[in-house]
Amino acid sequence: MDRYSRQTLFAPIGEKGQRTLQKKHVLIIGVGTLGTLSSESLVRAGVGKVTIVDRDYVEWSNLQRQHLFTEQDATERLPKVIAAERRLTAINSEVEIVAHILDVTPVELEWLVDGVDLILDATDNFDIRMMMNDIAMKYNIPWIYGSCVGSYGVSYTIRRQQTPCLHCILGKIPIGGPTCDTAGIIQPAASQVVIHQTTEALKILTGNEAALRGTFISFDVWQNEMVSMKVDKMKKHDCPSCGEGATYPFLTFDEQTKSAVLCGRNAVQIRPPTLQERNLQRTASSLEKVSEKIELNPFLLSCTIGEERLVLFKDGRALIHGTNDTDYAKTLYHRYLS
Repeated sequence: MDRYSRQTLFAPIGEKGQRTLQKKHVLIIGVGTLGTLSSESLVRAGVGKVTIVDRDYVEWSNLQRQHLFTEQDATERLPKVIAAERRLTAINSEVEIVAHILDVTPVELEWLVDGVDLILDATDNFDIRMMMNDIAMKYNIPWIYGSCVGSYGVSYTIRRQQTPCLHCILGKIPIGGPTCDTAGIIQPAASQVVIHQTTEALKILTGNEAALRGTFISFDVWQNEMVSMKVDKMKKHDCPSCGEGATYPFLTFDEQTKSAVLCGRNAVQIRPPTLQERNLQRTASSLEKVSEKIELNPFLLSCTIGEERLVLFKDGRALIHGTNDTDYAKTLYHRYLS
C-alpha cells in the first residue's frame, strides 16, 4: 500500500476506501483531452479496472493538450486507445486496462457497460453523450458529464433518481455551438474539467456520495469566472430518459445521427437526429480560421478543409465530399458542423 500511502492518509478515503477503489471498474468514452487526463488520474489513484474507448488516432494537433501521447504516436498515427493503453500500463501495471477501438453506438454501449461502476464522459459531441445518458439511466449507472471549448468548461454528476439527467436539462441535442476545431481550446480549461470529474469519481468509487457537489458547474479560466448552479428543479418526472416509464429514446435508431454513402460520388451524407434550421452565416463565420475556401448562398454553405469539402444545408443535413468512409465523415461533421 506504500504506492497509495498519501491517498490513504486522506481521511475520507483511508485504507478501506483504497481497497474499495481497487475493486471498481470505470468506463471512459473518448480518449482525447479529457479522456487522457482522467484515465491517467484514475489509474494513478489505483482504480481496479479502466476501460477506454475511442475511434480516432493520434494527430499532431493533439499533442498540445492530450496527455499520454508522444510525437512518435502522432508520426505512426497510432490509435489513441492503443497509445493510451501502453502509457497507462507503464504508469500502473496493477490496474487492468481494456482498450477498444470503436465508434460507439447503442449496440456497443449495451455490452461496454456490463460490470461498470461509473461512466466518465470524455467525448466531443452531444450525439454520443445523449446515448451515454440513456444507457446510464437504463442500467442505473452514475456518470459524469464534462465538456470544454476555448477557455470554458462544464461538469455535472448524474445519478438516476437523485439528479436530473442530461435529457432533463437539455431537452434535445444542442446544434451549432463552437467546437475545439473552430474556436480552439487551451489545456488549463480541460484540466479544470477533469479535476471536477475525477474528484467526483473518487467520491462515488470510495462510497463518499454524501460529499458529491450536487450542482452543475461552469467556468471560464481566462475570464476568471465560475458558476455553480442548483438544477434539482429541472428533473422531469415524465422524462423519457429517466422518468417513470422511461423509453430511452437516444438508444433507438430514430434519435441517432445517420450516414449514407452516395453512390458514385465519393461522398457521405450525414443526417442529424432532428432536422433543424441552421444559421449558415454564423456557421461560416466559425469556420473562417480553418477553411481554405467558403462559399455561401441562401440554401447551403460549402467549405473546403484539407482534401475534403463539407456542404451544410439549412436543415442540418451535410454532404462530406472526398471520402466514402462513414466513420471519418461523421468525425468531420462533429468536428466542424455539429
